[in-house]
Amino acid sequence: MYDFGEKDEKTKKIKKAIPYGIYDILKKQGFVNVGIDANTAEFAVASLTTWWNTTGRTEYAEATEILLFADCGSSNGYKNKLWKYCLQQFASQTGLIVHVCHYPPGTSKWNAIEHAMFSFITINWRARPLVAYEVMLELIRNTTTKTGLKIHAMLDTNTYAKGKKITDEQMRQLTIYGDEFHPEWNYTIKPQTN
Repeated sequence: MYDFGEKDEKTKKIKKAIPYGIYDILKKQGFVNVGIDANTAEFAVASLTTWWNTTGRTEYAEATEILLFADCGSSNGYKNKLWKYCLQQFASQTGLIVHVCHYPPGTSKWNAIEHAMFSFITINWRARPLVAYEVMLELIRNTTTKTGLKIHAMLDTNTYAKGKKITDEQMRQLTIYGDEFHPEWNYTIKPQTN
């Protein structure tokens, strides 16, 4: 999360930017959704949904399943009920079976997105003041590597309420199945049919 240090004239809050990334390992392409409100599970899944609607469904038109590698904490953490609840909505809306593999606690730096995308974004905007959203977006979009990395970036101006609670009853309604190996970290969410 990055604070810009200036206040939004409407809300009187200090402007902030929350880059949430999706990295396509197969195509060496990235997508960064820059939020302006809060790093919540709802925002994380909204970022995935935006990637799917703008890129994923075209690039993988025949896909019936998607595999997500995620950190173990924060907005997409393995204990986060809202993350799983929102992923269920994503699965049902897209018809995709969603497989999730969380990196074990304390190993988030193993995540390919850190080494293959965000490290290069950081290098690209090094010593450049992030004074406005458009500056941040352009620096992200202009991040490339010799191996062909390309990144698409969008601004997400939606608001995401902090502290949303998912009940045990709502969790029981999910079509979620734990894998044999560490089912708390590795699980599958299947689309629900009405």
